[in-house]
Amino acid sequence: MGLAEEKQGGIRNLRPRKFNTGADLILLSMLGNAWRRKGKGMKSLQKSLAALMMVFAFFVLTSLAWSAEPGELEQLEKKLTEGASLSDLVTYAYRVNPSVKAAREAWKGMIERYRVETGFPDPEIGFSYFPEPLMSTHEVMISQMIPFPGKLFQAGEVVKAEIEMARLEYDKTVRDTIVGVRESYHELFYIKNAKRVVALNRDLLEHLRKVGETAYAQDRATFFDVVKAQSQLAQLQYDAVLLEELEQTEKAQLNARLSRPPGAEIKFLDEETLPPLVYKLEEVYNVARKYQEEIRMAEAQINKARAKVGLAKYEYLPMFRLGASYLRGNPDMVPEEFRDAVGVQFGLSIPIWINKIVGRVEEARAEERKALSMKTSQINETNAMIGNVYFRLKNSERLIRLYRDQLLPQASQAMEIAETWFREKQGSFTDFVETQSVFYNFQLALARAKADYGRYLAQLERLAGRSVTHGGGNEGGKRSEKGAR
Repeated sequence: MGLAEEKQGGIRNLRPRKFNTGADLILLSMLGNAWRRKGKGMKSLQKSLAALMMVFAFFVLTSLAWSAEPGELEQLEKKLTEGASLSDLVTYAYRVNPSVKAAREAWKGMIERYRVETGFPDPEIGFSYFPEPLMSTHEVMISQMIPFPGKLFQAGEVVKAEIEMARLEYDKTVRDTIVGVRESYHELFYIKNAKRVVALNRDLLEHLRKVGETAYAQDRATFFDVVKAQSQLAQLQYDAVLLEELEQTEKAQLNARLSRPPGAEIKFLDEETLPPLVYKLEEVYNVARKYQEEIRMAEAQINKARAKVGLAKYEYLPMFRLGASYLRGNPDMVPEEFRDAVGVQFGLSIPIWINKIVGRVEEARAEERKALSMKTSQINETNAMIGNVYFRLKNSERLIRLYRDQLLPQASQAMEIAETWFREKQGSFTDFVETQSVFYNFQLALARAKADYGRYLAQLERLAGRSVTHGGGNEGGKRSEKGAR
C-alpha cells in the first residue's frame, strides 16, 4: 500500500460532525479583503477564494477524520490484539498519535491567528480630572488607531503563508507517522518469518544431530561432524532468543506510535503483497520537487518572506488616529449653555526614522534570499537521499528475485542431493550439514530482503511526498514491473 492510499485509508468510513471555531469570520474577512480590491482585478479575488477553500478544507477534512465514534476506535483496538492489517495500523495511528494531534492543533491555532493579525488595534479611552478651579472639571476621550489602507491585508498575506506552512507541517507529521508504522510493520514481519525459519531449521538440525550421533556410532561420521551439528543447533537457539528480544523491542516502538503501552499485544493478519515500483529515478526526482512537504514548506517560506517585504514597506506610511472627546465645564466659571463641549480628534503618525524602516525592509529581503537558498538546499538534499534509497530499494528487489527464483531452489535441491548421497554412503555428513546451513541462511536472507524492500519503499514515498507504486497519469503510471512477492 502506498503512502497516499494509506492516508486515505486513515479517514475513510468516518462520520461527519459539527465544528465550532472562529474560521467563519476568517473566511468572511479574507473574502471581504478580496472584494475590496476588486478594482485591481479578479485575480486577487480568485487567490483569496483559493485560500478560503484551503481553510474550509481543513475544518471539513479534519472534522471528518477526528469524529470517529468511540465504538470504531474500540473495534480497531480489538483488531490489533486479534489480527490487524497494515491499513488498520495506519488508521489507528492517524487517530490516536499525539504528534498528529499536536500538529493539527498547531494548524488550527495558526488559522485563528489570521483574525489577530488583520484586526484593528484596541481603541483607547482616557479620563482627565482637574482638581484646581479651572474652566473645566473633567474630560473624557476615546480614540482609535487606523493602519494605512492595505497594511492589514498585507499582514494577512504573511499569516496565510504561515497557515500553509502549518498545514504542510501537519501533513509531514502524518506522513512520518505512517512511514514509521510501515517500517515497524515490515520489520515485525521479518522477525515473524525469521522465527518460523529458525523453528523449522531447529527441528531439522535436531534430527541431523541424532542422525550424526548414530552415524558416528557406526563409524560413518567423525566426531567433528557431530560437534558441528551441535554447534549449529546452539547457534539456532541463540538466534531464536535474539529474535524474541528484537520482536519485543520493535513492538514497543510500534506501540509508541500507536500511543499504547510498550508491552501491549499486537497481532497481524497475513503479510501483504509488496507492490512494484512504477517510477524511474528521474521521475521520482520530479515528483519530490512537486509534492514533498519539506520542499513545499520551503516554497511557503519564500512566499512568507515576500509578504513580509511588502508589509515592511508600509512602515514608510503613516497610521491615522480618529477620536472624540467630551469636556465638562466648571459650573462656577462657565455659563450653563457652554458647560458641555464635544470635540473630534484626528491625527497621524510621522515615520521620520527612515533608518529603522530601511532596516526592517532589508531584514525582510534577507529572509527572502535565505528562503530561496534553503529551498535549493532542500531539493539537493532530497535528491541525494532519493538516489540512496532508490538504489537500496532496487537492490532489495533484485535480492528477492535472486534468492526466491535461483538460490533457494538450488539450495533446496543441493540439500536433497546431499541427504541422498549420505544415505547411500556416497557423501559425508559434513556436506549434509553444510547444505542445510546454506539453505537456512538463504531463507533468512530472503525474509530480510522482503522486509528491506517494504521499509525502503516507505522511505522513498516519504521523500517523494506521494505513492510511487501507483501511476499518476505520467509515463511512470503506464509501466508495470514485476513486483516483489
